[in-house]
Amino acid sequence: MISTMATRRVCTYTPKAPVRLGIYSQAVVVDRTMYISGQLGLDPATGQLVTGGTTQEAKQALVNMGEILKAANCNYNNVVKTTVLLADISDFNCVNDVYKQYFTTNVPARAAYQVAALPRGGRVEIEAVAVLGPIVEGALEQKL
Repeated sequence: MISTMATRRVCTYTPKAPVRLGIYSQAVVVDRTMYISGQLGLDPATGQLVTGGTTQEAKQALVNMGEILKAANCNYNNVVKTTVLLADISDFNCVNDVYKQYFTTNVPARAAYQVAALPRGGRVEIEAVAVLGPIVEGALEQKL
């Protein structure tokens, strides 16, 4: 039987992250799940990519993501899944070095792909799925 109860959907926005470049939301919250749109290494003040290449772009993308998480009273610990899009997969290790500064324990599941191109000539874009509210860490029991 299909439930007729309405599901709450909220589009979030913070001026502390770059304004959107197209027709999408910075993030959408459905129930306790937050879907964060891909973040480029854009400086929110200028709307331009930060200088310094892939490492600095990855850092700024994660800072932007952090501001979106803060707007929903969350932090990086609430992130359960990320997708990293790279202009060049050989940049994976330098992005990983930045990534581990933001995701330090109980890291989220992740996928990483090389893509043909990213908006504005970016080198890296990172999207995420987060769960709102308190997070209780635990181990998954394996039953044989």
